[in-house]
Amino acid sequence: MRANVYVDGFNLYYGIKYYEQQFGKLYKWLDIGALARNERPGDTINHIRYCTARVRPRPNNPDQGKRQEVYIRALRTIPELTVYFGRFLQSFTMMRLRHPPLVGPSFVEVVKMEEKGSDVNLATLMLCDGFANDYDLAILISNDSDLVMPIEVIRTTLKKSVVVLNPGQQYSNALSQVANAYRPIAEQSLAASQFPPTLMDSRGRMITKPAIW
Repeated sequence: MRANVYVDGFNLYYGIKYYEQQFGKLYKWLDIGALARNERPGDTINHIRYCTARVRPRPNNPDQGKRQEVYIRALRTIPELTVYFGRFLQSFTMMRLRHPPLVGPSFVEVVKMEEKGSDVNLATLMLCDGFANDYDLAILISNDSDLVMPIEVIRTTLKKSVVVLNPGQQYSNALSQVANAYRPIAEQSLAASQFPPTLMDSRGRMITKPAIW
């Protein structure tokens, strides 16, 4: 079946990070093309749409942005893959403490970081490609229930199939109700779908896996 893959980059990243935090297993150097083929070996992958945003390094993690750029360079060696960027918004807001003290303030000012655009970008790309008859099957790598409506449109209006591969540990009843199939990404697929430690880009420049990935 002709298939396009739609990836929520941050949803996938935090799903992978679970294995690092819980078991010390590093899967972040992930070849998404290989992952799609391992998870859906009977399908022909046409396009991979990867939606993310450039991170803002934090004082305790100053190389975060550099590692992301290295990974995006690696992803761009996949012929079928295109990267689409949203944005990060930083704001300062007052939020209530979960367990406020009996004496003293119950609210604190926090730095709020929000990634904006990935869900809208994914929905737009899935629908545009669907109306252009660019696929028979949409493979969605996300667990964001905001994508319920575009999935419903793709299935009911366009009469195409949608499979959701959940990268996280939480079950989404909303997504499972509207997709043709809904299941977690197998850990063995993550392990079997890693880039080599070094690879070359289209200009012949070396790309090296970050040391802590």
